[in-house]
Amino acid sequence: MKKKVTIRDVAKHAGVSVASVSYVVNGIQKVSEETKERVQQAIAELGYQPNFAAVSLSKNRSYMIGVVMPLIEDTLAPIFKENSYYSEFISGIEYVARKNGYDFLITGVNKAEECKNWIAKRNLDGIIFLGMFPEHLHEEMKALSIPILLIDAYEEYADHFHTIRIADEEGGFLAGQHLLQKGHTKIAYVAHSENSPVDARRYIGYQRALYRGNVKEALHLTAKYSTFKEGYKIGEKLSSSDVTAVFASSDLVALGIMKALQDRGKKVPTDIAVVGFDDLTVSSYTSPELSTVRQDVFHKGSLSAQTLIDVITDRPQETKHIELPVELVVRESSNT
Repeated sequence: MKKKVTIRDVAKHAGVSVASVSYVVNGIQKVSEETKERVQQAIAELGYQPNFAAVSLSKNRSYMIGVVMPLIEDTLAPIFKENSYYSEFISGIEYVARKNGYDFLITGVNKAEECKNWIAKRNLDGIIFLGMFPEHLHEEMKALSIPILLIDAYEEYADHFHTIRIADEEGGFLAGQHLLQKGHTKIAYVAHSENSPVDARRYIGYQRALYRGNVKEALHLTAKYSTFKEGYKIGEKLSSSDVTAVFASSDLVALGIMKALQDRGKKVPTDIAVVGFDDLTVSSYTSPELSTVRQDVFHKGSLSAQTLIDVITDRPQETKHIELPVELVVRESSNT
């Protein structure tokens, strides 16, 4: 077995002190440019890999951020298996984290103590919370004194943390207005999950559009989870209703609805128009293509990572609150 190269081996090979090698590895400007080049050459020739844990301790920074999501039945498997929103969001985080020299870890939690132990054990520099969590969990996380960024959080306590949201209410309004402009007066609204503050904002906007159009809501249904399967179940119910249009506040739920309607002989959009929310990549691959309210999920993920890294680096005095815009994307599923 090949012997592991140590910092002393590098120092000997470069003809410098161990301290000089440490300065170069840690980016400390205490050596000449010539010495720096000799050390870097020795590192390359010997294939030296610095001890990441030691480097982290010396800099008091791990260059790792955590992404925390709520568990579904003690696992994250359903989230990643059935909802591509999360994979698009995480891909944005990965892109920016890598560019900035950071790694990231993902976990799901139910209890605050578990989350605190996970963060402390890995010496994480900051945390992104994606999803709904109880207030006491966030309050306990504050005791760790690391930056915390909340995604799509509307609870009152959220304003005490850095946040990134989208214009959810405006998105609901755009969807409702579009269906009214297409002549629909019997419209069903499908919430993408139970007790979601995000969905509540989208519903407020949708209701505002109906109020302006002097139209009453025909039907209100709620999916248990934001998945294709849940949407399919709701689509089965809608197939025997008299509604002519449906706005689902999640693309995956909308796609499930559309599939169920088609399986029962309903034509989309001729019989029932369908509008979703998110504009996931898959939404433009279906037949018909799905009309939807677009939020740039990849950008939201990348901005989340960049915002957290900026906070870790600069430690701003003011709490950052960012709201991203949305836009209506009209495709075949509602364009009668």
